[in-house]
Amino acid sequence: MTVMLERRSLLIALAGGLALPAAAQQWPAKPIRLVVPFPPGQTTDIMARVTGEQLGKALGQQVVVDNKPGAGGTIGADLAAKAAPDGYTLLMATIATHGIAPAIYPRLPYDVQKDFAPIANLALTPQVLLASLKSGIVSIPDLVAKAKVGAEVNYGSSGNGSASHLAVELLKSKAGIKLTHVPFKGNADATLALQNGDIQLLSDAMPGAVSSVRAGKARALGVADQRRSPFLPEVPTIAEQGVEGVVAVGWVGVAAPAGTPEPILDRLSAELMKIIKEPAVLAKLNDLAFVPAKESRQEFEAYIAIENTKWRKIVQDVGVRIE
Repeated sequence: MTVMLERRSLLIALAGGLALPAAAQQWPAKPIRLVVPFPPGQTTDIMARVTGEQLGKALGQQVVVDNKPGAGGTIGADLAAKAAPDGYTLLMATIATHGIAPAIYPRLPYDVQKDFAPIANLALTPQVLLASLKSGIVSIPDLVAKAKVGAEVNYGSSGNGSASHLAVELLKSKAGIKLTHVPFKGNADATLALQNGDIQLLSDAMPGAVSSVRAGKARALGVADQRRSPFLPEVPTIAEQGVEGVVAVGWVGVAAPAGTPEPILDRLSAELMKIIKEPAVLAKLNDLAFVPAKESRQEFEAYIAIENTKWRKIVQDVGVRIE
C-alpha cells in the first residue's frame, strides 16, 4: 500500500510538471510570429522584415512575419491583442493602430492601454504637405492666403481617419482655413491623383513625400514636425511658416499582448534597442526615410499615452468619426 501511494504521488508530481505554463519554460523554444497589420511591401512590413530577421538571429529562433491587413490596421492589432501572452506573438504597433484608431473608432475591439505591453519604438516619419505642380501653391503662407480669400482648395488622403487625413485637418484647424477633403482608397491612388493634378494637396509620410519630390512630381510645402527633416532639409516646417502646432509624426514599434512575462518583454526590448543601432538596420531606415526612435519599453509606453491624448483631442476638435 505504501509503495502504491508513493507511485501515485510521483505520477501526480510529474503531471504537474508537464502542466507548467509556457512562460516558465525556456524562451524562446519555437518560432515567433510578428503580426504586421498592413499588406506586404508597405514601409511597416519592410521594417518588420528587417528587424525581424535581426531579432531572430539574436534570439536563436526564426521570427515569422504574418501580414494581417484591413480596417486601418485594426484587424491585425486585434488578432495580436487576443493572442496568448507567451512571447510567441508580437505586433508591429503604429500610429494607426495605437495612436489614431482609439480616437476614431467608437467600437474598437481592443484597448490600447489594457490589451498591449509596449516593447520598443523603432522609427519615426513625419507627414509632409505636398502640392500638385499644377496647383500654383508654393508655400504654406500662399496656401493660407488663397484659402482665406475664398479660393476652392481640395486635398486628398489615403482614407477617412488616416494620418494623411488628420494631418491636414490639424492644419486647417490651426490656420483657420477651409479645405475640401477628397478621400481615396489608399495612398497610391491619392498620390497619382496629386501628380495628375486631380487634387491640389496631399499630406504624405516622409518616404512617399521624398519619392514624389525627388522625382519632380510634387512640391513640398512644409514638414509637420518640430524640426526639419534630414531627408528634405530644404523644406521648412509648417511652424517656421507661421502656423504653429501642426505636428503629425508617424511611428512604428513593437508590442506584445498584455500579460506577457516581464523577463520576455525586457529581453525583447534590450535586443531591439541593439538592433536599431546596427549599421545595416540604420542603412535600411535611411533608405526608407525613417529616423530611428530608439525608445525602450517605458519610454514607448509613455509616448503611446501622449499620442492617445493628442489624437483624441484632434479628432474631437475636427469631428472625424468612423463607425
